[in-house]
Amino acid sequence: MPVTIAYLGPEGTYTQLAALTYSLQLEQTTHQTIELKAFPSIPRAMQATAQGEATVAIVPVENSTEGGVTTTLDTLWRLSQLKIQQALVMPIRHGLLSKAQSLEEITVVYSHPQALSQCQLWLETNLSQASLIPTRSTTEALQHLSDHAHVAAISSEWAAQLYTLPILAHNINDNTENCTKFWVLGLHHNHSGGYTSLAFSLPTNTPGALLKPLAVFAHHSINLSRIESRPTKRSLGDYLFFIDLEANGEDPHTCQALKQIENCTETLINFGSYSLTTISENLNPVIEKYKQLSP
Repeated sequence: MPVTIAYLGPEGTYTQLAALTYSLQLEQTTHQTIELKAFPSIPRAMQATAQGEATVAIVPVENSTEGGVTTTLDTLWRLSQLKIQQALVMPIRHGLLSKAQSLEEITVVYSHPQALSQCQLWLETNLSQASLIPTRSTTEALQHLSDHAHVAAISSEWAAQLYTLPILAHNINDNTENCTKFWVLGLHHNHSGGYTSLAFSLPTNTPGALLKPLAVFAHHSINLSRIESRPTKRSLGDYLFFIDLEANGEDPHTCQALKQIENCTETLINFGSYSLTTISENLNPVIEKYKQLSP
């Protein structure tokens, strides 16, 4: 059976680029047939994988400039049967796409909220007169370019090639080292790799409640590469926590630590261990892969 990869569409999103990269890697190692399937939102792609409509989902989880992708984290807490198979880190290079002849003509800029935030300083400096309007993806923003010539969108330069759209400004993200981490999610519980991700809620909202599980990791000399809080949505001030460990879940020290923090957490979810791969800025093999998969 083919491997079906769910991703945030439509065609031309950064998530699709990550999915194409992963499919190329998978094809080279397993020689399986790969199918890519676009979904209109991150939760829908994850839900499809949880229900068996797709083998895996590729979802953005963290950006180096803007931090965690809250939609992904909130959905993963709800769909805790999903496990992390691999992490992919991809450089993000935003372009300003528009049919306008100059920046002064632009009155509206559309893009995904993360992309708007990653270009905030550039927008304030160069397009202070423009209104910023969020969309569900950077590619969805391109649909508005046909409204009139004073509209612009922040998207990938690959999307500009894909839809034959002019680029008014290149590399407009505020941080030149801007990158996004994606998770490959599936129903299989992975045990290999140097990273392990967890989420937990606390039994009480009292002083020192969070310190107890963190002290366990410190005692076992396990480094935390990320910790992020999200509202439980039960009451104001009540939070759950996502943590990335620089450790394999099968390591005896890690197993012992996880056993201990069960006693000081309300709900503990282990999303598995995984490896992290950095995607090359040379996307030519990925684009060739796209051409092969396109009808």
